[in-house]
Amino acid sequence: MAQVKNGDTVKVHYTGKLTDGETFDSSVGREPLEFTVGAGQMIPGFDAALPGMSVGDKKTINIPASEGYGDINEQAIIDFPKENVPEDMKLEPGMSLTLSNQEGQPFPVVVKEIKDDVIILDANHFLAGKELVFDIELVEIA
Repeated sequence: MAQVKNGDTVKVHYTGKLTDGETFDSSVGREPLEFTVGAGQMIPGFDAALPGMSVGDKKTINIPASEGYGDINEQAIIDFPKENVPEDMKLEPGMSLTLSNQEGQPFPVVVKEIKDDVIILDANHFLAGKELVFDIELVEIA
């Protein structure tokens, strides 16, 4: 039976969870996820789990933050001047916003804290710093 190797295009069903069991993403009820193994399209820990699998194989993997979305980058936590926020905009901790960088490209942030003169924004990926658990089923090797 054929086994996955780097460079193969595969289709997988998956469920991604945090270590407390909370599901953050799943392909259940959707088309399987298709990608090329080893091409950098997936987080490193997910990509590394596929070689050697055969169609129909299922596995559960734990991915440390360093092989997932990375550790929390303190430089991605931004003090944003409150004076730059429109007066009619009501911000709350946990709220998602989109800012633009100097080149005009949008990037998502989350409001972490509101202080007297600044708003603390976090531009880290929401899964940064977290260990992830994936249930994977290999559906097809294309």
